[in-house]
Amino acid sequence: MKQILLLMMVFVLSFADTEFAEPKPSIDNPRKIVFPITKGDDESINHVLSSANNVMKFYGPENVEIAIICYSKGIRTLLKKEKKIAVRVRSLQTYDVEFIACGNTMRTLKIKPEDLIEDVEIVTAGIVELVERDLKGWVYIRP
Repeated sequence: MKQILLLMMVFVLSFADTEFAEPKPSIDNPRKIVFPITKGDDESINHVLSSANNVMKFYGPENVEIAIICYSKGIRTLLKKEKKIAVRVRSLQTYDVEFIACGNTMRTLKIKPEDLIEDVEIVTAGIVELVERDLKGWVYIRP
């Protein structure tokens, strides 16, 4: 009996998807998701970039707004000299994914705006940007 109940629950949950979410994501009402990158190793950076890409694929680029805020060692994500990572960042930018650099981190690490990939927004403090986005209804995801 327990096995049948368990199978039924698995079956029902397998259909629980965004089609039941209200309101549904749309161009006028997109999902808003913010990811931080705080670690500078390849695995951590690629994990966040892949997660953002997967979210975008799931909802469709027209139904989601994604911002990636880089601070601390994660600022490495946005450096021009990091060629392999820069290719992935530019690819996501073509789908309007926002990349945001922490000005405090840049000042501490002596990184100049010209050291960053094009079209990266610089804010005073990355953590404050996360707080403000959260207050505006953005979903914070730390993969």
